Amino acid sequence: MSILIAGGAGYIGSHMVDSLVNQGKDVVVIDNLSTGHKQAINSLAKFYFGDTRNKEFLRDVFKKENIEAVVHFDAFSLVPESVVKPLKYFDDNLVGIITLLEVMKEYDCEKIVFSSSAATYGIPDKNPIKEDFPLKPINPYGDTKVMMEKIMQWCNKAYGLKWVALRYFNAAGAKEDGSLGEDHRPETHLIPRILQVALEQRDHIDIYGNDYNTPDGTNVRDYVHVLDLVDAHVLALNYLNDGKESRSFNLGSSTGFSVKEIVETARKVTGKKIPAKIAARRGGDPDSLVADSTDARKLLGWKPKYDDVYKIIETAWIWSKKHPNGFDE
Repeated sequence: MSILIAGGAGYIGSHMVDSLVNQGKDVVVIDNLSTGHKQAINSLAKFYFGDTRNKEFLRDVFKKENIEAVVHFDAFSLVPESVVKPLKYFDDNLVGIITLLEVMKEYDCEKIVFSSSAATYGIPDKNPIKEDFPLKPINPYGDTKVMMEKIMQWCNKAYGLKWVALRYFNAAGAKEDGSLGEDHRPETHLIPRILQVALEQRDHIDIYGNDYNTPDGTNVRDYVHVLDLVDAHVLALNYLNDGKESRSFNLGSSTGFSVKEIVETARKVTGKKIPAKIAARRGGDPDSLVADSTDARKLLGWKPKYDDVYKIIETAWIWSKKHPNGFDE
């Protein structure tokens, strides 16, 4: 029996594939490489190039492989792009999950672990954020994640599909040996952008606003290491295998760090000056987003190993130094 990783060439997906292969699992990867990198896929996994919106492609994979469960990372995820290209996001993210679920149903595959997002909450009224807070996304990307969760909920009622949705906060870090890491084109995440300044690939890092209602005026976010996210996915698969109730879980460190704190920690990790400039606020950025991940810790048994933001940035720095141009090297 195999585990299918949809989007297994991407940042979190490739770390998931690597972890499962190293646990001796039979892993099948599907990816159209629109944002992922084939070089990131562990060579012991089976790779099929194709799009989850293509039903015949998916049927061919399910015919060839004995798939017992799916882990889904396959979605466009750039918030600003989703605002200017909403149809691209509704097409790829929603059509992709619907087609995949249809084929899963055809082949009696009844378990899926889904990569969701803190973007489902929009701008919360308070922190830390619990799973029962209202889902009020403020961009098309967040809307697609809410809709994808709802689609799985209805499939559960209609067909008995068992699902877990993991709502990440800010994924960060890399595999400790520097063999896997974050390589987005363009790069939009704060920590790799800061490290590009340390590598002298950027002149400075922009801090978007310093007048937020936070201790130092800059946005506060909850950073969680990519390998801790991977561990949560494995635990979610075990949770479903044990016949537990389908539901969503928050994944975060439950500790917030401001942009200024992240920049200063990166200076300590790298030993570089890392110039920073205050820029105009970006629309729709909440003051603070911090997860309450109590349920994941209690019900999944999740115990994050990287609860120190210095260590998280350090692993990302090892990757950045080894691969300054990402997977192109």
